[in-house]
Amino acid sequence: MTDSPNLALVRRLYDSGMDPDVAAEVIDPDIVWDITPGFPYGGVYRTWASVGTDFFGRLAPDFASFGGVAEEFYDAGEHVFVRGHYHAVAKSGAESDARFIHLWTVGDGKLTQLVQAADSHVVQLAANG
Repeated sequence: MTDSPNLALVRRLYDSGMDPDVAAEVIDPDIVWDITPGFPYGGVYRTWASVGTDFFGRLAPDFASFGGVAEEFYDAGEHVFVRGHYHAVAKSGAESDARFIHLWTVGDGKLTQLVQAADSHVVQLAANG
């Protein structure tokens, strides 16, 4: 079965490991990025530039490595749900995995919004070593 165009767009981002060139192609520059309260640096970020600086730019230094692993994709028309987990390695070397659900909105062939729900407690524990 072939992915719908919206699901293929989302899958491309995860399959790339958030490659900056792919992200620039598939993410709308005016994206709304909504991170669960309680998650490190949780809040709503408006624009891809803000996501890079104000979210990832603050999150990355807290970890030796941090990445999302998609496990299942669900197509719902203009929305695509992704179930997966974050794998993090703290600066101390401690490893953790935390479940997430990502809800993506697609408009005009670009990702226009992300709403994240995640096991914030596990991620906070990892961040604190």
